[in-house]
Amino acid sequence: MTADPAPKLIGSEIYRGSSYGAWHPLAIPRVSTVMDLTRALGWVPPGSYIPSPRAKPAALHAWHDPAYVAALQKAEADGEVDEETRRRHDIGTVSNPIFPEIYRRPATAAGGSLLAGELLATGGVIHNPAGGTHHGMPDRAGGFCYLNDPVLGILSLQRNGARRVVYVDIDAHHPDGVAFGFRGEPDVLMISVHEEKRWPFTGALEEREGGSAVNLPVPAGLNDTEFSLIAGELILPLVERFAPDAIVLQCGADAVQEDPLSRLALSNNAHFGMVAALRPLSPRYLVLGGGGYNPWTVGRLWSGVWGTLQGAEMPDRVPAEAEKVLRALSWSRKGRGGPTEALMTTIRDAPREGPIGERVRADVGFLRRREGLA
Repeated sequence: MTADPAPKLIGSEIYRGSSYGAWHPLAIPRVSTVMDLTRALGWVPPGSYIPSPRAKPAALHAWHDPAYVAALQKAEADGEVDEETRRRHDIGTVSNPIFPEIYRRPATAAGGSLLAGELLATGGVIHNPAGGTHHGMPDRAGGFCYLNDPVLGILSLQRNGARRVVYVDIDAHHPDGVAFGFRGEPDVLMISVHEEKRWPFTGALEEREGGSAVNLPVPAGLNDTEFSLIAGELILPLVERFAPDAIVLQCGADAVQEDPLSRLALSNNAHFGMVAALRPLSPRYLVLGGGGYNPWTVGRLWSGVWGTLQGAEMPDRVPAEAEKVLRALSWSRKGRGGPTEALMTTIRDAPREGPIGERVRADVGFLRRREGLA
């Protein structure tokens, strides 16, 4: 059995119309936009799209507490939780509300990452934009994440022959759930670049998560030039040295300038460059979604990730059908960047280059010395 070299895109119709509630940051369409936009761009050739299965409870029990999985199922069936369940599992809260698909939706995202681990047994490339829910804990939700599909995906990869796994996370928020899941595990290297002084307030520069992680908290305003330094001087050398059997990239879209839940200033070129640079460093490559709370930026970014994996040429202006998808989006929340003309007619942002701050340079240097790269 040989690997299918063509990248695969995992999606599901469950994300179309499913929402955490009109007031929640995840009221916006995300995965459905990627599905529609990539098709409108002609980037989904026959055989490349895979409908995501819904993970069964037994599969989730590989990491999640059975009582917690049962609580999510009951919350979906009842449409509510009691106070004890709310306190114990952190569901039915402002961040992690009860909504009609509170079990089925995250179980579908988890099912996609579990399936990816199986499909990548002999190598290949898979994009699961619904994945990247990196805050979920074994027995409780956190940060809009009810289940932790990155952890489940890594475990699935390991069950299917990928002993050594690198997990790279470029979401604006630190992946506390993944750090907890693989703390001290020598065969999983976690590298996280995240905004400092932002929830969940973990992932300090000195924190090694039991020796199995490299954390780089970055200041507000991080630009493309600074990210390029981080990628070239820190992330890529660490990955190359680890020589992984698989790479999992959590490609959260909330680090771009227009996102309302961070204060970073990247363009989506930083993400596309990271996606491309990691691809040749391992025979198995799983690219997940993650954060992202501006409907235009997140849809364009994850679509561009898929285009990058496909080797597609990004047009200066999207064709009419793709523009129609972008113009159909709406957003009631006031954020740092509304529907500008560029957000509705392009995939690739204009570069957001700038000076390299002394703090970024110094912290990269500190980690290079600590990790034996310098």
